[in-house]
Amino acid sequence: MAIRVTLDRVLLERRMSLTELSDRVGVTLANLSILKTGKAKAVRFSTLESLCRELNCQPGDILIFDEEDGDSAAEDDEAAA
Repeated sequence: MAIRVTLDRVLLERRMSLTELSDRVGVTLANLSILKTGKAKAVRFSTLESLCRELNCQPGDILIFDEEDGDSAAEDDEAAA
């Protein structure tokens, strides 16, 4: 996937656990874990807004575009077709 989630890095910098973040933003621990591990297919803007508010960060601190990852994903999609 071309978009990488760096939530673990931001949490480490803030010295905050995923459980604490879950309690603060009202998103289940399971859903935050899916997001953190990069397995999420989408993120609601309202969730992103809550995360940024609680972590005192910008969306670009949590989500990074990685062009190299996108190239391999596109090749995988073409191979599967």
